[in-house]
Amino acid sequence: KIAFVSRGELFVSDIEGKFIQELKTGDGRVGEVHWLKDHRTLLYNSTVDGYQNWFTVAADGTGEPQQRSSDRSNNRMLVISHDTTQAVYLSGRDELRLMDLNNFTSQVLVTDEFWAIQNTAPRWSPDDAYLAFNVRRDFEMDIFVYELKTKEAFNLTGTGVSEWGPYWSPDSKYLYFYSSRHQPGYPRGGGDMNVYRLPLQRFGDPFRSDRFAQLFTTDSTAADSVTRIDAARIMDRMEQIGASFGDQGSVAVIGDGDKQIVLYGGDQEEGKTKLYKTVLEPFEAEKTSSIAGDGIGGADNLVTADGKYYLLGGGKVLRLNLEEDKTEPIDLDYTFRRVLRPEFEQMYYETWANLEQNFYDENFHDVDFRALRDQYATFLPYVNTRADLRRLTNDLLGELNTSHFGFYSSGDEEETTFGSTTLDLGLEYRHDDPYVIRTVIPNGPADYYGAALQPGDRLVALDGVRFDSERNREYYLAQPSVDPEVTVTVERGGKTVDVRIHPRSYNEVNDQRYDQWVEHNQAVVDDKTDRNVAYVHMKNMGAGELDHFLDEMVSEGYQRRGGLILDLRYNTGGNVHDAVLQFLSQRPYLNWKYRSGALSLQPNFAPEGQPIVLLINQQSLSDAEMTAAGFKELGLGTIVGTPTYRWIIFTSGGGLVDGSYYRLPSWGTYTLDGRNLEKTGVEPDVRVDNTMLDRLHDRDPQLERAIEVVLEGRPGKR
Repeated sequence: KIAFVSRGELFVSDIEGKFIQELKTGDGRVGEVHWLKDHRTLLYNSTVDGYQNWFTVAADGTGEPQQRSSDRSNNRMLVISHDTTQAVYLSGRDELRLMDLNNFTSQVLVTDEFWAIQNTAPRWSPDDAYLAFNVRRDFEMDIFVYELKTKEAFNLTGTGVSEWGPYWSPDSKYLYFYSSRHQPGYPRGGGDMNVYRLPLQRFGDPFRSDRFAQLFTTDSTAADSVTRIDAARIMDRMEQIGASFGDQGSVAVIGDGDKQIVLYGGDQEEGKTKLYKTVLEPFEAEKTSSIAGDGIGGADNLVTADGKYYLLGGGKVLRLNLEEDKTEPIDLDYTFRRVLRPEFEQMYYETWANLEQNFYDENFHDVDFRALRDQYATFLPYVNTRADLRRLTNDLLGELNTSHFGFYSSGDEEETTFGSTTLDLGLEYRHDDPYVIRTVIPNGPADYYGAALQPGDRLVALDGVRFDSERNREYYLAQPSVDPEVTVTVERGGKTVDVRIHPRSYNEVNDQRYDQWVEHNQAVVDDKTDRNVAYVHMKNMGAGELDHFLDEMVSEGYQRRGGLILDLRYNTGGNVHDAVLQFLSQRPYLNWKYRSGALSLQPNFAPEGQPIVLLINQQSLSDAEMTAAGFKELGLGTIVGTPTYRWIIFTSGGGLVDGSYYRLPSWGTYTLDGRNLEKTGVEPDVRVDNTMLDRLHDRDPQLERAIEVVLEGRPGKR
């Protein structure tokens, strides 16, 4: 039999998927399901007031579900012991709990920093004597082991990087996991991960003579599977498994005699994620192969039943054929219906519950978040569409007065037949006359040889449609779609000129307007510093802009030794502050040279050995504020501009039953003296305001002051 969940509903079918029955579980959202030892009862979690709690129900559809827990926290990732008498699961942010499957009572085994999001499942050792699980230390995943007999937990790995998803080998000799060995997972992500196995004792290699002797003995005594752990210098025994390049993870292990078959997801073949199998066998070389099948990201949801193996992948239940290295989907075809009103209400409460569990501030910015939930819930009977639900939920979340949050939902009923977009000609217009060209945007649609548009030209028509100068110019540029080419008619010196242009979308050309502003700033710095000071602007703190920053720093920043102006104005954030600050923190520590050659600094790039000015303004937000705060704390230079936006929280998120999504502001950012940047932002060392008049007249007092400061060589706070 198969038990499975689709759109929050619970189903049971035969193993071929031909006879399917929907089980009625109420209005909650079912998340995970497990068979109990009688093969007739299902244990599953479902939301109650938004929180996941445990229920049981008869798999044949008879009787009513029975609620087995009543917690105001999410109970999840349940794993049943090998003897099927107990189960272990995560509860809330900080509990590992043990459930007795005879009476469904539970007890807390470990209280620690598990987090209520981004978890891996706890795992029983083959003899059910130990549990292996992940606990957070300094944001990273350490592997802990809990011994049920002694009721003691200990940290097995204890590194400053993450070891994810521990999985016992069937012979109890090893723990498998995946890790990026030298790069922490936070703040940017740990880079490529590889699969490792950790010998729990110091095992010697098998002897061929012993294997030969077995040919002449009838002793078939199997090795015991008692778990024994020697934790002394255990990480020195770690061994890498499978490919050493690409990204691997989500591990499961199958035993086959003295062979171990390690299954995991990986992208080492052309960057496409597949399921891989590595076979480890005494006296044989390690063998790795890929397993055919689409949409399989890993193996940690592997199910073994009657000697056969099953996985989820691409939204399907898959049979895993290890002999032929392929998967086969089990066709599940069943029509069921959902009533949207209770689904909307369930989504509302689940969103609230996960914000309640994961919001970074335990005081909820000094609002009564539970009372607000009930207040806004009075409007639920009037919610008719996803647009209504979106507005209601976002209004509720907005009461937190926080950043980086939101509830996002869409449905077919919201699709419109007609839409519009703004085609952009790549032109800037005069402030006092919106039909007269002021400049042609460099690299824009009108910037090509022979285009012939010039500053001072007056737009009079587009594709023969004459403009009314009393009407908003954008009226003529808003179209159902962007045409591949248009003819622009302009008036110049009393004559009309037709110019053909390939227009682009507004957003695409707006990026080029931004680039034009950056290039103008670069020209100003070049002129006023005699090309002796480097200027680098970062639009955001994403990976692309980090590459741009580094490209500039190893070229212009390397060649110009008079200082650096790093401009984070209008920066929309991201997550690369650490990499930027690490680079800027490099300072010279010695010289070296070849015989009769020139002295050269170590390191090659040492920006901290010269004046640095950081430019910020009220539209520097999110990770730009982290960068500015770190810059100030490290004393890397002088900050010029206006205070930052006060909009900095790091987030995760979660999906809902219909594909909707909510954002979770889960990690606050604080200065070393305890100030919450979300509330304080970063103050500049030198306050300079740019006004609207400055903008209209192409003045930039902030940049001008930054140039003065960097030329003065003014030090930061050392």
